Amino acid sequence: MLDTRDLRHAPRRAVALVLAGGRGSRLKQLTDRRAKPAVYFGGKFRIIDFALSNCINSGFRRIGVLTQYKSHSLLRHLQRGWNFFRGEVNEFCDLLPAQQRISETAWYQGTADAVYQNLDILRGHGPEYVLILAGDHVYKMDYGVLLEDHIARKADMTVACMEVPRMEATGFGVMHVDGEGRVIDFVEKPADPPCVPGKPDMALASMGIYVFNAEFLYDQLERDFNDPNSSRDFGKDIIPYLVPRARVIAHDFARSSIADAPGQAPYWRDVGTIDAYWEANIDLTRVTPSLNMYNRDWPIFTYQEQLPPAKFVFDDDDRRGMAVDSLVSGGCIISGSSVRRSLLFSSVRVNSYAELSECVVLPECDIGRHARLTRVVVDHGVEIPEGLVVGEDPALDAQRFYRSENGICLITRDMIQKLQPTGGTAGETA
Repeated sequence: MLDTRDLRHAPRRAVALVLAGGRGSRLKQLTDRRAKPAVYFGGKFRIIDFALSNCINSGFRRIGVLTQYKSHSLLRHLQRGWNFFRGEVNEFCDLLPAQQRISETAWYQGTADAVYQNLDILRGHGPEYVLILAGDHVYKMDYGVLLEDHIARKADMTVACMEVPRMEATGFGVMHVDGEGRVIDFVEKPADPPCVPGKPDMALASMGIYVFNAEFLYDQLERDFNDPNSSRDFGKDIIPYLVPRARVIAHDFARSSIADAPGQAPYWRDVGTIDAYWEANIDLTRVTPSLNMYNRDWPIFTYQEQLPPAKFVFDDDDRRGMAVDSLVSGGCIISGSSVRRSLLFSSVRVNSYAELSECVVLPECDIGRHARLTRVVVDHGVEIPEGLVVGEDPALDAQRFYRSENGICLITRDMIQKLQPTGGTAGETA
């Protein structure tokens, strides 16, 4: 019989590795200066804060973050906001940028290779279990429940999965499982996804979250590294190889998801496109959003500069500083302008007579007088010219900015500079 105390303390015997090296090219110019895990989300956070906060809340306090693509912004954020671990009690949040540790010509070649290239560091910590996470999704999950499931079911590898409508699973890696939840086949982006046993309309999609027994993982990474035909990726190579040869178990996300209300559906978002990113942020402005950031039982930690409160000024009939159905962060000034169903990050200034509707505005932007913005994402530090109108003329918007399939416009500093060729040079803050 399993010792319940042993299970409860299992996170102390594990190391969590957060894979945070990807660009996220579907986010277009939003990732020109930063990796996808460093992209801003929710008014004050970065996307990676959700995976890291899940670690802390789940009891995992030995963490490595693997970075590669344009990592300066991400590393700076981690150094400022995630430096509270106590080394004297064996806690850490190590930053593991690509260092060409295996070869002086090879950076991280894939997700499995990123872990393999840090194998000496990982071995040095002596974990019994290794938790591998993607750093670019938004969700709340108790990884302790996931690890307990892995141990209780005597798995070699456990894959966290979520149930999705079967025909929506064509863009995922899909697990085909037997009655006990053991993976018997893994199919990458299948045209006809296998269903969940007993649920013909649902499929199990991989979340890119894995638990391994540590020694088993080391052996598999060594084997994969010596395979000349491997692309060095967990989803493409490791899992398909292991399914017929090892005990691979599927863990249902519904068991470990943190629900903010009884009966609430598990929340997980890949905010990897401009449309998905805009929608997930704007959803937070609803009276009851799908993601509750106010749950103090499962807080989301981050770094935030010490800023004054948001300020709303002027109360004239034609010049009223106001925000309705919106999130407005510290340091913002809404000066004689209106903000509706929008999310403003820190230190945004919206000047007189400007109108924002369904906008996501990243930190330190300045919205000029009489500007009208509708259904836009404004990148960090953009100065919107006086009188600029976006979101009302699709053809004109597409000429000047990036416009998504669903009509969401992304506005960056470079795009604004092209409208104003005599403008100054934008800074490099990401």
